[in-house]
Amino acid sequence: MTKSAEMIWLDAIEANEAGDRATALSLAEEVVSIDESHADAWFAIAQWVLPVDSRGKQQMPDMIQSSKSMAASRKAVELDPDNEHAWRIGGEIIVAHLGMLEHGLKWWEDRKEVAPSDVLPYFEQISILIRMGCFEQAGEFLDVLDRMVERQPSKSLETRAKRLRIIYEEQSSMEEELSFEPQNSNDESWGLISRMRKKKPLTETYFLLMFVMPIVFLLGSLASYLFAGIPYATVIVMLIIVALYFVVINLSRRLLLKLNRPESFLNRAIDTEASSGKVCVPEEIRSSKLYTYVIGKRTPAFQERLGLIEESGEALPRKWRPSVPEL
Repeated sequence: MTKSAEMIWLDAIEANEAGDRATALSLAEEVVSIDESHADAWFAIAQWVLPVDSRGKQQMPDMIQSSKSMAASRKAVELDPDNEHAWRIGGEIIVAHLGMLEHGLKWWEDRKEVAPSDVLPYFEQISILIRMGCFEQAGEFLDVLDRMVERQPSKSLETRAKRLRIIYEEQSSMEEELSFEPQNSNDESWGLISRMRKKKPLTETYFLLMFVMPIVFLLGSLASYLFAGIPYATVIVMLIIVALYFVVINLSRRLLLKLNRPESFLNRAIDTEASSGKVCVPEEIRSSKLYTYVIGKRTPAFQERLGLIEESGEALPRKWRPSVPEL
């Protein structure tokens, strides 16, 4: 007797609970082949097609797995728009793993239509807009987010919104000093990237040890000399050193951002290629140590897809502009 879609679905759940992910996935795919409107099965496929974590270490999906998960997530939210988890999975896959930033903006815009009070789409869209260098639009979305957070009192949301505001202000102020349009091959910032192409960017740890700590040590030594002989001198000096550490860290952060500007700009160029499906990074930079370092931090699916874009060799038009949703 032929099993119904619901009976096969129960078998899929049982297989997944038993740890047989491959069988569970195969059964879920059979379910949707029989009943294309089975929202739970589509959602399960979106999850089960992704690799299982190994020994507590997260395993990254390849491009095929990411694409299948994205397609299943899209079907799941079509059938069940209230499935917040499906929206989250789809949003992560489309941006972090496939690098389709413009599609990511549209994905979260669609989420707004079914959940107008949900703040997550604004967090995600602002992050994407900052990555793409669309600071004017990011600022507008951030203002809306701040008002929404005020209406939904939550310490975690407030903290996250403030952190995003700091990132936005840092990046936008840096952009005012020196802007970058990857689609313009004559942009002066390409020269900056080219000059630094043989070097890796400074890590925060290296910057801390080689720049911040020596300054704090010198100032701390001076404080120790000045307060020598007074009561509780050791305690006072320790408090001063701690305060100096945080002051110097905050003051020097902008310097670190400036020093690592080539990395930031190259990341934007790579995001532009992945989002547009066209190339803009010069070959001399693509074969550089800096490029190898930057692309090495991306997910396997992202690297795989970007490789296909590079092979196509279709140049990004100078007049290209990202498609950005309006408020």
